[in-house]
Amino acid sequence: MARNKKKFERPEAKWMTTFTDMTTLLLTMFIALFGMSSISPGKFQQAAMSIQSAFEGQPIGILVGGKSISEEPLITSQPGIKSELLKIVEDEKYKGKITIEETDKGTIISMRDIAFFRSGRAELTAEAKELLYKIGTIILEHTSNAIEVYGFTDDEQVLPTSVYPSNWHLSAARAASVVNFFTGEMKNRRMIERMAEINLGQFDIDYYYNPNRFYPIGLGDKDIQKDLDLLKAEIDSRLNLATLDYMQGKLSAAEFQQIKIELENEYNTKRDELRNQYRRIDILILRQRVR
Repeated sequence: MARNKKKFERPEAKWMTTFTDMTTLLLTMFIALFGMSSISPGKFQQAAMSIQSAFEGQPIGILVGGKSISEEPLITSQPGIKSELLKIVEDEKYKGKITIEETDKGTIISMRDIAFFRSGRAELTAEAKELLYKIGTIILEHTSNAIEVYGFTDDEQVLPTSVYPSNWHLSAARAASVVNFFTGEMKNRRMIERMAEINLGQFDIDYYYNPNRFYPIGLGDKDIQKDLDLLKAEIDSRLNLATLDYMQGKLSAAEFQQIKIELENEYNTKRDELRNQYRRIDILILRQRVR
């Protein structure tokens, strides 16, 4: 009689099921990342942020079926970039002259009371290039968002001999000068400084300094005119009150004359302060929506 052979059964390795599922998920994720290789670096960066948020227990965007990943300009949302910008803002040389503000459109970096241009000219000064270079290396090379550059002028009219017919033309030329600096002089300088990374394919300078990424916009003198109108209305209101007091005998002629002189001096002082504030350039890093 044949011996009954006992059938050997391997114990079930339950951990293999979990391991296989995890491997499949990882493979799927990397295939998806590879499939996105044709999109812009900015969109890829936003996708990476969304994945990171998911691993941190804060899933957003497409990971939970949302319509968009993120609308952040990726400037103030990144601690490293924000800290680098704050170093410039808090520098004694620029203290009180640079502000960073979040708006619905994106992040606005305003640089005021700085000699960006000579009076009636659109050529950048050495001081302007120094500051724009410092800020540019941060906002241009760490984001892929579109950038609007706003040029301004004060209320003083252009000279008849100027090549610019109006303040609007002058402000547009000033905004274009900033864009030209970014895409020309600064790009060439960074190409030398980052040559090793460029040769190794680790930095695509043509992408980040692509002229199509920038939008120069001239605002002319309309903003300062609004502020000057408000200032004049305030001074006129106080002068009217003083005139009424004088007519009612509450002020002597000498006192009334002194008040008029003081108000005129105050207007001139504040007007000059406004003119200094509009020696400015605004840079808007637009929010980039990914769908």
